[in-house]
Amino acid sequence: MGIKRILYSTLLFAAASSVTAQTAPSLEGAVLLATAKTTHLNQSKAVEPGNYKIKRVVRVGDVPADFPVNFALYTKGNCQYVAYYDTLHKMVLASRKLNQKKWSYKSLETKVPWDSHNYISLFVDEAGYIHVVGNMHSSPLVYFKSSKPWDINSMQALHKMTGKEEDVTTYPEFMYGPKGETLFHYRYGRSGNGYEVFNVLDVSSQKWSRLIDKPLIDGEGERNAYMQGPILGPDGYFHLLWVWRETPDCSSNHTLSYARSKDLVHWENVNGEKTGFPITLKDSCVVVDATPEKGGLINIGIKLGFDSSNRVMVGYHKYDDKGNTQLYLSRNEGGKWNAVKQTSWDYRWDFKGGGTIVNELLIDAPVVKDGKVTMGYHRLNLKDAQIIADENTFAPLGEESIPSVYPKEMEKLDSAFPGMLVYKIKDSASADNNKTKYVLRWEALSPNRDQKRTGKLPQPSVLRVYELQK
Repeated sequence: MGIKRILYSTLLFAAASSVTAQTAPSLEGAVLLATAKTTHLNQSKAVEPGNYKIKRVVRVGDVPADFPVNFALYTKGNCQYVAYYDTLHKMVLASRKLNQKKWSYKSLETKVPWDSHNYISLFVDEAGYIHVVGNMHSSPLVYFKSSKPWDINSMQALHKMTGKEEDVTTYPEFMYGPKGETLFHYRYGRSGNGYEVFNVLDVSSQKWSRLIDKPLIDGEGERNAYMQGPILGPDGYFHLLWVWRETPDCSSNHTLSYARSKDLVHWENVNGEKTGFPITLKDSCVVVDATPEKGGLINIGIKLGFDSSNRVMVGYHKYDDKGNTQLYLSRNEGGKWNAVKQTSWDYRWDFKGGGTIVNELLIDAPVVKDGKVTMGYHRLNLKDAQIIADENTFAPLGEESIPSVYPKEMEKLDSAFPGMLVYKIKDSASADNNKTKYVLRWEALSPNRDQKRTGKLPQPSVLRVYELQK
């Protein structure tokens, strides 16, 4: 079957003013509302900059606008599925044929609070069975599965996979493994005290089991890793990037680290040296940058990319010697990670505390073209831009504006309510036909530390699927 590739639901956060039809500058970063980690790409197949035009817009339903949370879009064959929370906060699964605008709906028995961590992950396996997981933040596994292929009306509440380590779960992700197998992973435990669990699905029997019988990365009861990945790279390795966090306070992130694997079971550092198993903070061979707590590292501000020789590039931000936030690029040079500062900002993002924070700064994965590295950044209330660096030395070469990805019509706000933002999610099952892309779009306020807002609130937003075509 070969290695299959899947794009996970990527939420694109866009800041905008509240003027009706105001264009919202797009924050082009894969981010889960600044929760714990970005959703990852099993292989990068995103909506690339290009001349995409809106071919069709299909209304899905009304969704809450007083807080944001990540929904899910999945297209497979001629079937399209959307999982979201309705205005009563109930989870809903919708399906349609691509040649139709009419949706079928199935209400799933779980209600989301005002917690932006509680996103939804959606997957259709090779036999056509539908899997939906979501509405979890350090809480029991919430898992629905269809008993018939492709049929949302046969969805059943299972709420367990293996029955082990499923009582305190967060951050569910589906992905394909190295042999094309269906995998599912999540954090078990709480912020500052947890580890990642990986399951594998036997499609023929529809039974889940452990891919590995130990935690991949273990905080040993003292901390936990906030991961980006595993990401399948062009070199055939799965790549994993993470920071350690000591407590639920996001300022306690520290020690940027990296490891890779061919099979997701046996791991090594960038030089090919075997890591411990589980990987712990004691494994110094995986350290990219030893920035301490309160040093400006944050889990949503670390990104992986690959240069023209398929070498790993790491983009991130941390505080400089003056205490200001700066962007950095790092790569393994001669057996050691070499970080090069890319900016000279007189600016500090002084993040702290728990809950879903408002992003002041997001970054994109570094990419290479024509001998240059670019990495987009998005600072709150400033115009989006990207740094430019020499590919060979990472020497800074300046900045430039970010090319537009989506049609301008998608960035215009419908709501005149103050503080509204545009949110977009890419299709999790990125179609092989890159001439057509599907994107979910809606509007909502920014996160509110996972608390219910009081006072005047915006009216519900319309959730729509945009079919884009070159």
